[in-house]
Amino acid sequence: MTAWISEFVPALFRQWAFVLAVSPILPGVVAKTKAWVAGRQGPPVIQPYRDIVKLFQKGAAYSRTTTWIFRAGPVISFSAAMAAVLMIPIGGMEAPLTFQGDLILFAYVWGTSRFFTMTAALDTGSAFEGMGASREAVFSCLAEPALFLGLLTLAREAGSLSMSDLLSVGLIRIWSIHAPALCLVTTAFIVVFLTENSRIPIDDPNTHLELTMIHEVMVLDHSGPDLALIEYASAVKFFALGALLVRIVYPIRSGGFWAGGAVLGIGLLGLSILVGVIESTMARLRLARIPQFLAFAFVLAGFGVILTLAAA
Repeated sequence: MTAWISEFVPALFRQWAFVLAVSPILPGVVAKTKAWVAGRQGPPVIQPYRDIVKLFQKGAAYSRTTTWIFRAGPVISFSAAMAAVLMIPIGGMEAPLTFQGDLILFAYVWGTSRFFTMTAALDTGSAFEGMGASREAVFSCLAEPALFLGLLTLAREAGSLSMSDLLSVGLIRIWSIHAPALCLVTTAFIVVFLTENSRIPIDDPNTHLELTMIHEVMVLDHSGPDLALIEYASAVKFFALGALLVRIVYPIRSGGFWAGGAVLGIGLLGLSILVGVIESTMARLRLARIPQFLAFAFVLAGFGVILTLAAA
């Protein structure tokens, strides 16, 4: 037990330090890419760091209508995000927190974060924020089946229900045998990634139009350190789900943490640029079209499962 603790604690803090240091730059790269595509200079890529630091230095304002639920929402959301990244392997090493079935915990940790964000929005008593919470609940429920089917495909081929085993170098062998199925799963995961991170074409993080806002409307009443935690949690979520995608597309074979982390960081920067290009070349879908788009991801992931079963 003592030996396990002596190994787990350094790995935990090393992983958290890496994620906290890298994650805020990813939305900055997205914003910079969108500015370049539009022919503008845009904000510096380190702007998210500045915003978070500035928010931590401010005070928070609370309505008399809200209760402890409103104050707990940002803290639990950030804590859930930091717990989820412990199940993502960086480099060729196992994740700090790994066990059989951790992929289910990985998915539902995000569900916990989402639940408390929605309840914090409902706690304000605002019909406007309640509207955003209801949309968030519907679209996340439609995205979860695609995520689970994709993870099921990987778990079946890896012969394990652990994220560390799913995202190991064994994926190279799976790509050589089931490349069409993994292409379908990867495409489905891209849709889930855009949905969970409230990006175009599902949501526009920069919009302030009342009838089209989804995620942003739920955090309108948060300020100061609470809003900083929400922004940081969003960046960590971008990192975690992006790392899942990068590890699937390019199984990292480096045995060192920092060498593998550098490769993963490069992959995440490439993914951030791709998101910026998508947001610059596509328009936001109408709300009535979003369920169809998420159903498309579910069908792709389902076909991925069928192809792997047919090849068995």
